[in-house]
Amino acid sequence: MIILSQFACTSLWFAGNAIVDVLALKTGLGTEIVGYVLSSVQFGFITGTLVFALLMIADRFSPSRVFMVCSMLAALCNLVLLSEELSKWMLLLARFGTGFFLAGIYPVGMKIAADYYEKGLGKALGFLVGALVFGTALPYFVSGTELGSHPDTLIKTVSILSVLGGVLLWMLVPNGPYRKPSRVLQLNAGSALFKIVGYRKAAFGYFGHMWELYAFWAFTPLAIQTFNLLNSETLSVPIWTGIIISLGGLSCIIGGFLSQKIGSLKLAHIALTISGLCCLLSPLFFQLPPSLFLVGWCLWGMAVIADSPQFSNLVASAIPAELKGTGLTLVNCIGFAISIFSIQLLSYLSTNTNPKYLFMLLALGPLLGLIPFTKKSS
Repeated sequence: MIILSQFACTSLWFAGNAIVDVLALKTGLGTEIVGYVLSSVQFGFITGTLVFALLMIADRFSPSRVFMVCSMLAALCNLVLLSEELSKWMLLLARFGTGFFLAGIYPVGMKIAADYYEKGLGKALGFLVGALVFGTALPYFVSGTELGSHPDTLIKTVSILSVLGGVLLWMLVPNGPYRKPSRVLQLNAGSALFKIVGYRKAAFGYFGHMWELYAFWAFTPLAIQTFNLLNSETLSVPIWTGIIISLGGLSCIIGGFLSQKIGSLKLAHIALTISGLCCLLSPLFFQLPPSLFLVGWCLWGMAVIADSPQFSNLVASAIPAELKGTGLTLVNCIGFAISIFSIQLLSYLSTNTNPKYLFMLLALGPLLGLIPFTKKSS
């Protein structure tokens, strides 16, 4: 139920990007709209996770109830995109609001899972982050079908899904057996957590992963468009974008099982290394035949997200039970703040740089994410 609800609610994340052409017509924005639409969601998510972490919302209140309320408010913000009088600032505020309330969905969903799994959390989070990825891909799949010719229908569909997901989780998933609620607000909890070596290392690995992830997802449509232009091909941009992102969900699930055999740390290292190599080799992908280009980009789509649930498992496993919600939310907050910089950097460079070289910049994230694990604990 947690997996299904996570899938339903996180479908709101890329809803704006899936109908970006329609939103550009409504608001008068140009190609820069891709960066604006996603970055405003990210900025809202950052603000939301900061507020949730400081107030320890997921640790002090029933996480299932928090999840439900946020799913409804996020859907309401998403429905603003239906307005015929949509301005640039209305768009950005609506996307910001959606992101803000997603802070009560994604990390809170992981917190609920952590309350149910004292052991095997790496596998559980693999399924959960996989659900996030499938939810992210859903709007692209819809926009690539006949239903996609009606953007209002897409927005209504994912909004309804979000509400249903939140209500069903609240009705069917009570507080977990390993939940230890915090009774007292601790405003210094965040700084105290970073003094824990295991938490700090896992957090910095996650931060490097986040530099790459959302920029890769946001600009994969541009990569496919560029390949079509350079090679006179007609690959479907929305369908292949949806496939590439969805395969990441599959890799999270497979990675969840593998983590039981080789451990979360080793699996995260492997995934981060592969995705970093893909960043560096990305210009060569555009010179390949269509089938090999798609294979390469699909493999990258699998590697780029497979480490996420494992870093989250390492984060959750390194801290006291009564601070798991706060610890996960804080790491999400900082990680998504980092993603804004990479998204905006690629958005800026995409207007005056050959697109096939853009993705090399993302290698900085995997490189920096691996460094903390090469140092001895102190």
